[in-house]
Amino acid sequence: MSLLRKSWARPALVAGVCAIALAGCAGRAKKPRLVYEERPVELLYSTGADRLDRGLWAQAVNYFQEVERQHPYSEWSRRAILMQAYAHYQGNDYAEAIADADRFIQLYPGNPSAAYAHYVKAICFFEQIVDVGRDQAATGQALSALRDVVQRYPNTEYAQDARLKIDMVNDQLAGKEMTIGRYYLRQGDTLAAIGRFKAVVDRYQTTSHAPEALYRLVEAYLTVGLAEEAKRNGAVLGFNYPGDPWYSDAYRLLTSRGLRPATEPTERGRRGIFRIPFRKNKNETIGPPSAATPAAAAATPAASEQQ
Repeated sequence: MSLLRKSWARPALVAGVCAIALAGCAGRAKKPRLVYEERPVELLYSTGADRLDRGLWAQAVNYFQEVERQHPYSEWSRRAILMQAYAHYQGNDYAEAIADADRFIQLYPGNPSAAYAHYVKAICFFEQIVDVGRDQAATGQALSALRDVVQRYPNTEYAQDARLKIDMVNDQLAGKEMTIGRYYLRQGDTLAAIGRFKAVVDRYQTTSHAPEALYRLVEAYLTVGLAEEAKRNGAVLGFNYPGDPWYSDAYRLLTSRGLRPATEPTERGRRGIFRIPFRKNKNETIGPPSAATPAAAAATPAASEQQ
């Protein structure tokens, strides 16, 4: 009898544990939503805008989702998609913000506000960039999306901000190449290091890492006995950055090997050209277009909505 009881108890116990686990998963998967209550579209939208102004990102998303759910064919519904993207972005929910932006682009590709959808998508990728010592997958996505904004909407404020961020991204990618190149030099793998430094000079010559990359090429080519290549890169460094300390170092190094460059270093300045600080500041991100705000005559949220 005891074996029989145990044989019945075991499936019951397993079933109970599974039920609890499924319930827990279901609870985690669901996001809180407003209880459905039909309300004027102006009220829902302006309440969402109020929550956005107050930094209550999740609540703002809920109200804008209600605009879509209750009034799917209205002008407000179209506007609400961009507002959801912005609220998700401000709440660091980048995947949802990108999904919102993609949805807007698919539904309204020719709408003037599609420019903002492309922009906020690019900014979401940009803000997921990590330091140069880690994987740079998001960096490549950000660069592609930012370039897309510039190409599609070259004369907009979105393109202006995208160009600035492209410079930051290129500096980040160049920094990654330099980090790997220096590592190869320390390990004695000079040829691999040369490949990395050449990539910086060829692809990211306008970044702050270019002077050092040219100096490292001088250093590496001398190490492997390619004096002419070392001299050529030293000349490029001297022509473009005669006052940079990296050129002063290259000049001394080449001179010590009997390869004195024709251009003498000018007055010693700071090491490296001006470096654009890599920053992620949501306060500097452009907000949704003004057309996405409710009209002045829209209803203000009821007192009960303010709680």
